[in-house]
This record gives sequence, structure tokens and C-alpha cells, in this order.
Amino acid sequence: MTFTAKQIADFLKGEVIGNPEVKVSSFSKIEEGKAGTITFLGNPKYTSYIYTTSADIVLVNSDFEPEKPIKATLVKVPNAYAALATLMEMVNKSTPRKSGIETMSFVAPTAIIGEQVYVGTFAYVGEHAEIGNDCMIYPQSYIGDNVKIGKNTIVYSGVKIYHDCVIGDNCIVHSGAVIGADGFGYSREGGVYHKIPQMGNVIIEDDVEIGANTAIDRAVMGSTLIHRGVKLDNLIQIAHNCEIGEHTAMASQVGIAGSTKVGENCVLGGQVGLGGHITIGKNSQIGAQSGIISNTKEGSEIMGSPAVPVKSFFKSSIIIPKLPDMYRQLNALEKELSELKKKLAAED
Repeated sequence: MTFTAKQIADFLKGEVIGNPEVKVSSFSKIEEGKAGTITFLGNPKYTSYIYTTSADIVLVNSDFEPEKPIKATLVKVPNAYAALATLMEMVNKSTPRKSGIETMSFVAPTAIIGEQVYVGTFAYVGEHAEIGNDCMIYPQSYIGDNVKIGKNTIVYSGVKIYHDCVIGDNCIVHSGAVIGADGFGYSREGGVYHKIPQMGNVIIEDDVEIGANTAIDRAVMGSTLIHRGVKLDNLIQIAHNCEIGEHTAMASQVGIAGSTKVGENCVLGGQVGLGGHITIGKNSQIGAQSGIISNTKEGSEIMGSPAVPVKSFFKSSIIIPKLPDMYRQLNALEKELSELKKKLAAED
């Protein structure tokens, strides 16, 4: 598909600076821009590339003012990165979608399949499962008995959704994700572990994206809850009976122990570990590789293991390389102090 700068600006409600009739048919990174493509400038670190890029159109923030001539046509918008996402989403939606149930797949007779649904080869849809309109179930996915999936949700190849789980509208579940496996629940008696049946399920609300090979365990009783708008990266583990608040985002390899609650609008960096039965206050930001073992307040900014306020962490990080010299200085001071005490005692 080909668009002019004017068409793009009209769609994004932006302003054209340059040739409104220049045409593009693809996207590129600003540092690798090519003729016939559109790119964006969102991070100030990449500003130098706007003067050298070969892309024909660049989305920029409304307050951007060039310091020297720019060859590309600019489209000014309030938020260049968000505008790019909107534009890419529009192009993606215009791509033809697959539909229909392919041969070699299995759909149980009692399953309810909505309109314009795609079920790929070797996919399995269990008894009494419900799949909403415009969903896409890619090959080799498993949809267990009594699973309910809302409209316009994409389940990529190799996803496993266990029985009784619920997934909302407009969700994306990437390959290898496992939804509703048993939580890690055992009782120990006489040195032997006895499995506790996991009788609950997982409920995922609307507009959630779940990364590849992420696992969300079913509850012992009740539900493990992933609320609206949550974004989960690849390789994340969420244990049984956890609750993740709306619009919280987690980077890769986050691990959350059982019955922990994470508030809305939180951001967790990669490899963050949360202990069990704690609460993370809403609007919290937790730095990469942090270990949290107790409740945090709303709006916390913490880092480290065990985690501390982020400013304290950075101050400590500066001091750590100096510790060997500080240790030697401390020993010298202790020696001087000891000699001074002996001298004063002798004078007395």
C-alpha cells in the first residue's frame, strides 16, 4: 500500500512540513532509512539521523525544530512514537486475514465458534469451548474444554490454554505461552511432598498481550487474574492466585510467586523477582533484577536485591567500587586511633 505525506498527516491529524505529495510504501528505522519509507524521531538520542536519513517521511513531535536543512518531509504530531504505532496498526489491519477451519484440525462438536474465525491445521478446540468472532487460532494450538475466548483475539502457534480458562477481547497470546497449568502447590508431610489439586482457573481481561513462552498458572481456588491492558514480555512466570492490575507492563524473565498482587500502571524491569503473598502498590516502577520480599507503597521507585529506593541504590552503586580503598583507610584510621589512645594513656 502506498500513502502520501498528506494522507498520513490527515489520518494522524498532523501537519506536513515539506512535500505533501511524496509517497511511501513501507517503514524503516531512522538510522537505516531508505527511499520510499516512513520513519520517526521519538528519542532525542537519534536526532542526528534526521539530517542524514534517506527516508522520505519522518514523523516528529510537534515541538521539534530543525537546526539545519532536512531532506525528508516531516509530519508533525503530538507524539511521534504513538503516531507510528497508530499508523502501523492501520496498515496491519488492512492486511488480509485468514479465516475458516483448516483440515487436520479438531473442533469438538459441542464447541461454539463465532463468525470469521480461523482455526489452523493441527489445532485442537475442546468440548464446550467458546471462541468469539474474528479470532485466529494458529496451527498446533490447544484450546481446552470449557475455555472461553472473546472476539478478535489472536492465539499463535503452539499456545496451550488449559480447561476452564477465560480470555477476553482483543488479546494476543504468542507462541509457546501456557495459560492455566497447575500452580506450584504441595503440602509436605513426613519429608514427602503431596500435590494440592489446583481447582481454579485463569481469567485474562481485554486488550492483554502475553509474550512467547510465558506461563500463567491456574489458581488453587478462585482465579489468577490478569486485568485489562496488561502487557507481558516473553519468558515470564506468574504463579497461582496472583493478580496483575490494569495496564501494568513486565519485561522478560519476571517471576512472581503465588498470591502476590501487583497494582495498576506498574512497570517491572527484566528479571524482577517478587516474593509470595505481597502487594506491589499501583504506579510503582521496579528496576531490572530487583528482588522484592515485602509490600511496596503506591508510586514506589525501587531497585536492587533486596530492593531499596532507587536513589539509594544508585548511591550505593557508586560507593561499592570504592569499598576496598575505604576498608584500607578504615584500618589505617583504627590503627592511628589505637596508637593515639595508647599515647594519651601513657601521658596520664
